[in-house]
Amino acid sequence: MVILLVEDNEKVAKGLIYSLTQNKYTIHHKSNVSDTIKFLNSTKNEKYKLDLIILDVSLPDGNGFKLYEKEIKKRELPTIFLTAKDDEDDIVKGLELGADDYITKPFSTKELLARINKIVLRKKKNFIIKVKDIKFDIDKMVVYKNKKEIILTSLEIKILHLLFINLNKVVTRNYIIDKIWEWTGNDVNDNTVTVYLKRIREKLNSDIIITIKGIGYRIDEDEYEK
Repeated sequence: MVILLVEDNEKVAKGLIYSLTQNKYTIHHKSNVSDTIKFLNSTKNEKYKLDLIILDVSLPDGNGFKLYEKEIKKRELPTIFLTAKDDEDDIVKGLELGADDYITKPFSTKELLARINKIVLRKKKNFIIKVKDIKFDIDKMVVYKNKKEIILTSLEIKILHLLFINLNKVVTRNYIIDKIWEWTGNDVNDNTVTVYLKRIREKLNSDIIITIKGIGYRIDEDEYEK
């Protein structure tokens, strides 16, 4: 797996490069926006093909959010934001831009590796995600509770799917609203999202969906099955 690390703190970068290399990842390191853009433009060369970007939000010549929005998002490269600010607005902004995950400094390498592994698993096909007594067959888009299929509407299962493919990550209410509009063409509001989540919870008869007050919803990982 090839990772581009965009981090201007040399001490942090060296530690991450060492740890990620020890875990068999190939790492390319850039420390600013300008060099990152040049490198991304060079990824047409097969030897630089990237699988993931770890992107610091604060860079000496620009902003990681803007770099993601203008240069990375269109390339559809999975991205983890690094931020020194445990700031709710920054977290929400990063997720709403479409990043796969975020992690706040200081963090352990073990935690970052776990986040990377989740993204790798998320991109794989032919797997089932299990959380407590609920299983979601991602390929078949079928949900089970204790081996019994749970009957959900098309929209309910799409919303639940959003939560399952973003394990341990908050899915914002605004993002759910945008996705419902994308799927149905209907304008919805916060109350509509609340109603859908209430129905989904009732059908699951489970507490796996966690409400993050004022932000959105999250499901925490239990285990993956092939």
